Amino acid sequence: MSRFIGYARVSRGDQNLELQINALLTAGCQKELIFTDKISGAKSLRPGLDQCLKELKTGDTLIVWRLDRLGRSMSHLVKLIEDLRQEGISFKSICDGAIDTTTASGELIFNIFSSLSQFERRLIQERTRAGLSASRSRGKLGGRKPILPNDPRVKTAKRVHEDKSIKIEEICKTLRISRPTLYRYLSLAQG
Repeated sequence: MSRFIGYARVSRGDQNLELQINALLTAGCQKELIFTDKISGAKSLRPGLDQCLKELKTGDTLIVWRLDRLGRSMSHLVKLIEDLRQEGISFKSICDGAIDTTTASGELIFNIFSSLSQFERRLIQERTRAGLSASRSRGKLGGRKPILPNDPRVKTAKRVHEDKSIKIEEICKTLRISRPTLYRYLSLAQG
């Protein structure tokens, strides 16, 4: 049995979800199957969306008022909808009428968006590589500055490690570093 499951979101607590909820009810969602959040779309933790995604089953259709209510970015939106599609779950956006993966033309439109998103990611990668290359040609190196043997973190790690009564796990936990970082510090202290 196919169900329509709705998701609505506003960015701030003082905003009203009523317009979106009414549109979702009109689109065929039952009130108990409409999940909501009052949180910025940029936030990755959205409890209402998490509940909504857990509720969705094969054959269901996720309905949103507009695309920007669902995804944090185009790439996040594309990944989310692609994951749903692989689970046999359809997607509809009420205000963005052409985006309805239950139809062939809607799926085509979504695939175009997906391609544009991938194109955007590749452009960003190319610009990043070009920027790094230009910086290197000017003699600038990226990344963290190297840690020197006289760094206080290295000295502290060495001092604590010399106390053989303290276990490695405890040292790492206390200094809030990983085991490889501890050993890197110790090798710097000896060198």
